[in-house]
Amino acid sequence: MSIRWGIAGPGRIAATVAAEFALVPDAELVAVGSRSADRAAAFAGRYGIDQAYGSYDALFAADVDAIYLATPHGQHTALALAAIEAGKALLIEKSFTTSVVDTAAIIEAARARGVFVMEAMWTRFLPAVVHLRELVSSGGLGDVRAVYGDLLAFREFDPDDRLFNPALGGGAVFDLGVYVISFAQQFLGTPDQVFAVGDLLPNGVEGDAGILLGYPGGRYANQSIGFRAPGPGRQVVAGTRGWVEVKPRFHRGEELVVQLNGAERQELHFPKTGAGYHYEIAHVDQCLNAGLTESPVMPLADTMSVQQTMADVLAALGR
Repeated sequence: MSIRWGIAGPGRIAATVAAEFALVPDAELVAVGSRSADRAAAFAGRYGIDQAYGSYDALFAADVDAIYLATPHGQHTALALAAIEAGKALLIEKSFTTSVVDTAAIIEAARARGVFVMEAMWTRFLPAVVHLRELVSSGGLGDVRAVYGDLLAFREFDPDDRLFNPALGGGAVFDLGVYVISFAQQFLGTPDQVFAVGDLLPNGVEGDAGILLGYPGGRYANQSIGFRAPGPGRQVVAGTRGWVEVKPRFHRGEELVVQLNGAERQELHFPKTGAGYHYEIAHVDQCLNAGLTESPVMPLADTMSVQQTMADVLAALGR
């Protein structure tokens, strides 16, 4: 069955994702909503969308099956709860929210209403990462002992930009940390210990951070994030039988280096089509057509785990 989609929040990420719907055979992008009727109409015209609404409530009342929530992090909670109340399935852009309390409220509402909700952690659905996850789950790497890497992206400090504006969920943790923490979480689970060091920018949001996560049995994840220096953006998953590198930049990765004990090194290529966001859209469609209310790949428990870890990192940084 074809799934009818709407987009809430016609911003930069929504523009990228909107173009991806053409790559999903059973998805139709039919509506867009904004607080500005003019912005909604302009976005609809640009992407051939039939319905444009000047309020989010009007979008949630429209004849759509699913909503891609693409507003800034700080606006997610109220909009998600309204969409759930309207019975709409949700794909919520990361970071899911800006607090553990808000994340819990959305999860509780979704489960009580029986509505599908998933965090838009698109990296988990890329072919290269799917292959890595299958290798780990099959025991090919043995016992995973460590996940380490970085996501560093230099940006000039601008307190009015979404990346740095605390009212919009700005800061390195919500924009970059969510990627590295979620990447580690899918292989190691929820950490027992969270350590972080870093620096706060003049308006109080974190500019960068070094994160150390501890797990039972001495396993660990070591991650670097930040806007104050550039970096390669790679990840390594190391196990007792070998290691795999997701080559830069890992969050949109297409190449793996696989080194198993006693074997020749392999370089594997998984070219993605489009920008790569259509894989998560197709996954949501599959879940909805199967009658699921949570994703088996990005379940709500994983989202809560990542949100709690981000909260712990922020506390360690003094936020």
